[in-house]
Amino acid sequence: MVVALAALVLTAPQMVPTVRVAPRLSRSVASTRAGVSASAIDRRQASTVAAALVLGCSLLPAGVVAAPAAVPAPRVAIETTAGTMEFELWPEVAPKTVDNFVKLANNGFFDGQCFHRVIAGFVIQGGDPNSKKGYGPSGTFENADMAAVRTWGRGGPGYTVDGEFNPRKHEFGVLSMARSASPNSAGSQFFVCLGNLPSLDNQYTTFGRMTSGENVLRALGSAKTVRGDFPEIRQGITSIRVL
Repeated sequence: MVVALAALVLTAPQMVPTVRVAPRLSRSVASTRAGVSASAIDRRQASTVAAALVLGCSLLPAGVVAAPAAVPAPRVAIETTAGTMEFELWPEVAPKTVDNFVKLANNGFFDGQCFHRVIAGFVIQGGDPNSKKGYGPSGTFENADMAAVRTWGRGGPGYTVDGEFNPRKHEFGVLSMARSASPNSAGSQFFVCLGNLPSLDNQYTTFGRMTSGENVLRALGSAKTVRGDFPEIRQGITSIRVL
């Protein structure tokens, strides 16, 4: 099955009045005292929260919950024959896809593959284990194994991952999953957008974006191709590392 593309209160206690009536405070004085009192409470509460963050939540006053520490987005480096590109991944919108991509990367699944499909202004596509074979010794189609070349675009990890279509757009440098006609047929093949591609939005699972290496992506995306959108000269994936 060919995997291809379509062309994230404090309340004050009530005061019991005494027999003597205190003189009324002017509005400005009353406001000032109220402000000082509120500020003092805020400072005490802030100090308590700060101490709780250091020592544990047992010091937090009732009703106050410490905000969870921010978890940095997972990042990967795609090392290619043209240089290195880095990406942040989006588990908040595509958790299964990100988990799968990270697992494959950690297992060395992508090492030694190539970008077997390049369409200028559209995408570069990789992630097919079949792409480890096919090119000739010179990295061109001279003395190529054409039987192996004909399998490019058909390989995967031996299982599929359900689609996680989400609001993140297909824009330059965005990572997305390739698939066949079934929305739940993604596996390991992915693509990187070479421009804004709204026709792909909500049709393919976006799961990350480039943070560095724009010049590398442009170099890969400008590779000369032959029939089938195969690069004439091998555009290799040396490795994909989780940072």
